[in-house]
Amino acid sequence: MFAVVGLVLGGGGLVAVNAGANASDSGKQQASTGAVACPAVEGRLTNVPAGARAEVDRSLELMRQQVREADARMPSVKGGTAEVSNIVLGPLASKRAAVLERIEIAVERTGAERPRDLQSLAVCRVAGQAGAPAAAEDGGEQGAGESQSQGGQEQGGQEQGDGGQDGTGQDGQDQGSRQERQDGGQDGGNGPVPEDFVDITTVAPNVERPRRNQDASNGSFQSRCGVNEQGQFNSDNVIVAPGVDNGAHHTHDYVGAEGVDAFTTDESLAVSRTTCTNGDQSTYYWPVLRDRDGVQESDAAQPGGGADGNVGRILTPATVQLKFVGSPRTKVEAMPRFLRIITGDARANANGGANANARWSCTGFESRVELTDKYPICPQGSKVVRIAKFQSCWDGRNTDSANHRDHVAFADRQGNCPDGFRAVPQLVQRVTYNGLAGSTSFALDSFPEAFHKPVTDHGDFINAMSDELMEKAVNCINTGRRCG
Repeated sequence: MFAVVGLVLGGGGLVAVNAGANASDSGKQQASTGAVACPAVEGRLTNVPAGARAEVDRSLELMRQQVREADARMPSVKGGTAEVSNIVLGPLASKRAAVLERIEIAVERTGAERPRDLQSLAVCRVAGQAGAPAAAEDGGEQGAGESQSQGGQEQGGQEQGDGGQDGTGQDGQDQGSRQERQDGGQDGGNGPVPEDFVDITTVAPNVERPRRNQDASNGSFQSRCGVNEQGQFNSDNVIVAPGVDNGAHHTHDYVGAEGVDAFTTDESLAVSRTTCTNGDQSTYYWPVLRDRDGVQESDAAQPGGGADGNVGRILTPATVQLKFVGSPRTKVEAMPRFLRIITGDARANANGGANANARWSCTGFESRVELTDKYPICPQGSKVVRIAKFQSCWDGRNTDSANHRDHVAFADRQGNCPDGFRAVPQLVQRVTYNGLAGSTSFALDSFPEAFHKPVTDHGDFINAMSDELMEKAVNCINTGRRCG
């Protein structure tokens, strides 16, 4: 779709101003004051259909954020042409290409003609260098990103995070990403690619367990809620995009409260029926896993399904375990009813991985090996495993926050919560699948620009346990019992 730009930099070095480019509210181009200059996108988007306008606007906002982050990264780059291309411009081009494709899909979905030649706008250059645009991009330079990622810590110009680098340290600009754009991957450029899989028997042990002290809460509490055998699916996300149909652009499995969708409220959760045997009315949902080996699902042409690049047969889990565990350092207290927690990042491959929290393994290997940026190739007799460990520290005040993350936090490697946060039961969600031993034809649902990368796995949870049930869970955990 695009070629990574090569630059000619005088003296093999780079001096850059760390300032973001600006765009006027009227949408007119303004000159870049930053290190990175990108082609204008909005000028190519004439007569955007009303049905695609919101999606296009969100995509342009995301592109603004991407360029601002690239600007901020430039001063830390040591070296010349190759370093700038590898660390800043290459990853930026990859991110922009993905978002531009999303704009194309959004417009085409309304029945309008797909915009032409948008991919030619993916490549940016250093401001002031030969070939750089003379004006800043009016639709892609500044603003809050749609994903609401908290961002990563930048070291040497590369964002660091929990597995969010797709195994290369280049924000998803790995060999697999380049290949899927050149030869179409397994699904016409939508991924995944062979490099996204690894034989788990070849991976060195990497699982660490925190040491527990005498004040640890060693018990556990389980809700048994089935495996979504009822087929509760939709492509909404009531936490991140309440009131928005197809807000996730990928399909979720649901267990727990029945009938959850984008329009679910605390009040409707409180009176919902549930698939959980203990009366837990919480909702637990995650992207479905599909067998992409030529068999289509009934949603092959629907939003969240084939219309968003999610194809193949949806796999029903073999098992779903929803276990709440304690802290290795202290007792836990009750989490408030209707607390919302998301873990992982559905756009981790493009966002640098700061919020990535994917864990993949195979039965028989879980105590030794967890993968973040690869799908496991499991040996015969072994099941594919997805593990989601949710945040276990709460700020003591809020059930949600603007980015859906700040009100909760992860404990550190020793199990200590940050200052001002309290330990609450930690949800550990474990989902397994039969029939995938030796397979490389499966993938999770994702946003179109996420290319079904394993690092984008994530989970969502709204606690709707009654106060009595939550008290029972806390007592079991704090007294070392195993309940449920």
